[in-house]
Amino acid sequence: MSDNLMARVVVIGGGAAGIMAAIAARHAGADVTIMEKNQRVGKKILATGNGRCNLTNVGLEITNYHGNNPEFASEALSRFNVQKTIDFFEYLGVTHKVEDGGKVFPRSDQASSVLDVMRYELDETGVEVICEAEVKEVKKNAREFVINLADGRVFRADRVIVATGGKAAPQLGSNGSGYDLAKKFGHKIVEPFPALVQLKLAAKFLKQVKGIKFEGYAEIIVNKMPVAGAQGEILFTEYGISGPPILSLSRIAGEYAQKKQKVHLGLNLINYFSGQKLEEYLTRRFQTRPEKPLAFSFVGFINKRLAPVVLREAGIADANKPAGQVAAGELKNIIRILKDWRFEITGTTSWPNAQVTAGGVDVAEVNAQTMESKIVPGLYFAGEVLDIDGDCGGFNLQWAWSSGHVAGKSAAAGR
Repeated sequence: MSDNLMARVVVIGGGAAGIMAAIAARHAGADVTIMEKNQRVGKKILATGNGRCNLTNVGLEITNYHGNNPEFASEALSRFNVQKTIDFFEYLGVTHKVEDGGKVFPRSDQASSVLDVMRYELDETGVEVICEAEVKEVKKNAREFVINLADGRVFRADRVIVATGGKAAPQLGSNGSGYDLAKKFGHKIVEPFPALVQLKLAAKFLKQVKGIKFEGYAEIIVNKMPVAGAQGEILFTEYGISGPPILSLSRIAGEYAQKKQKVHLGLNLINYFSGQKLEEYLTRRFQTRPEKPLAFSFVGFINKRLAPVVLREAGIADANKPAGQVAAGELKNIIRILKDWRFEITGTTSWPNAQVTAGGVDVAEVNAQTMESKIVPGLYFAGEVLDIDGDCGGFNLQWAWSSGHVAGKSAAAGR
């Protein structure tokens, strides 16, 4: 390619990272084409933030990211940081607001508005978007990349950006195809597993408590030691447990499960009382109305469907015994369950339930400053296809924006 010709950049994948990469490459002067196998680009963007699109998070730290080498993300996150992201979307027309936990949303509260302005920018700047374009194979010869589609069409490019996502939410188009493309070029793949996903628990009573929500604290326990914890609204389900704290912890649970280690979940249902305060409160509660059936005496304090299960787990066979007859040892057991209820984690729910993929293209083989492959010059990666994933709260979209912008700008410049 001569210096006076625009670089031909093909972006494989029209999700958040791919669209950002395409816009950045086009702004930098490249001739850009997006190839998206869905009927339209940005399908997954519409599902983010419960349909509101959690654009980023003003409290971002590198500790919000995970993978074999999370520090890899630092370069891109600093080059196209949170403020630059906010400024970029303000330029496109998205007025922002900051909510609890530093989460940034469009003022419209519509994920569709984010996608609309990005699609408008693609159109206005002349990015070619080819949908229903399933990439079957990418090869590189001495001069260029050759992209073969499943329907027989062939395209050529000077540089290729792989932004195909991971395996999470396959119903929205993610199927891990980018891993196959990367492997054929000699890249290693860190075994993917679901993250930001519900946990499965070993417990026989889950059907009895499914649908029960509570504000509490959850922690992941490995070898009897807590390794991480999170607080917020927790939900029992028929298969196990869900809720924002659980999704946040699922990545850590999955990582230990990948290593074939036994992992447990600890729940504190009454985290607003210390153990001593809870003992004093329950003692007073039972003694005030000692004739009440024990299970009924919890009505108004915890979910009434939860009470008989808690008592059974505490080893109390007769849930209807008078509350005033609770022995000291039984009270201790009740407190233990309410404050430190332990469950064996048997796994996570599957890919359709996952919000993000952990694992992916090994970042040791990618240049952190440009997102270019260290193995194949002219090949770039962006977004979830890489072995970088973030916590819940806008961190994964920020990684998509940052890595996509760096990859697009670098690909246009050929560096």
